[in-house]
Amino acid sequence: MSVPHFLTLLDLPSSDVLEIVSRAIELKTNPAAANNQSRKTLGLIFEKSSTRTRVAFEVAMTQMNGASLFLTSGNSQLGRGEPIEDAARVLSRMVDCVAMRTFAHNDLERFAAYSRVPVINALSNDFHPCQLLADMQTFIEHRGSISGKRVAWVGDGNNMCQSYINASSVFDFELNIASPADFSPDSDLLAANSDRVSVSTSPRQAVADADLVVTDVWASMGQESEKAKRLIAFADFEVSGELMSLAKADALFMHCLPAHRGEEVTAELLDRDASVVWDEAENRMHSQKALLEYLLN
Repeated sequence: MSVPHFLTLLDLPSSDVLEIVSRAIELKTNPAAANNQSRKTLGLIFEKSSTRTRVAFEVAMTQMNGASLFLTSGNSQLGRGEPIEDAARVLSRMVDCVAMRTFAHNDLERFAAYSRVPVINALSNDFHPCQLLADMQTFIEHRGSISGKRVAWVGDGNNMCQSYINASSVFDFELNIASPADFSPDSDLLAANSDRVSVSTSPRQAVADADLVVTDVWASMGQESEKAKRLIAFADFEVSGELMSLAKADALFMHCLPAHRGEEVTAELLDRDASVVWDEAENRMHSQKALLEYLLN
């Protein structure tokens, strides 16, 4: 039997992804219902810094009576040049699941190919599927099913944007992306989802009549040297109350955090009732608990 991995939303059957989100909502209401993971250990391998992802995974394992251990490049042999394939062979003999946060998505794929246990993408440069579980959970809690709804992405065509493209297929919604011309998502990914995803350089066009508006920082981890250039390129892509007024009256706003108030989103909008970013952040723990429960059982 092949080992299930969660490197993108498309790695599991859509019905299973929907069930994981449904289970997350259930576990949020009744944490005691989670399956006991006593004597099971989650290995966290992080090359990038983290707050929500790491805390969510560690708390989830603690609440299920499991354990977790945290490794970085600086305190493991990976940081000294050990091949990813060798690290996967060794670590997967000792832990029951691995969550890896890294730069190159290919590193995740290489690790998973040699792992005996499930591997979770805790964020790569290309995709951030765990965040989408939390985002979908949050929308469903506030507005019901997202199927048939209209979602607007405003900003960089980054890992979050590309995970929203995958989510549009899994959760059956329309996605309108507004990005500067040189910052669009992967062209092959767009082509494969052209029936439900559109791209423009107009935030106002993307947000019109949207049920959900989402953005992210303009310079992701590893792009700090590009920040000055990106501030200029994205100057017209700030999500404000005025821009949100073009969306539906009950539209929600999401941001995976941390947010740069006054850049990709105004401070005023981030603290509005339409903003559900704090529920979204909390739901990282509930959705990742449901994901761990699925993969460990």
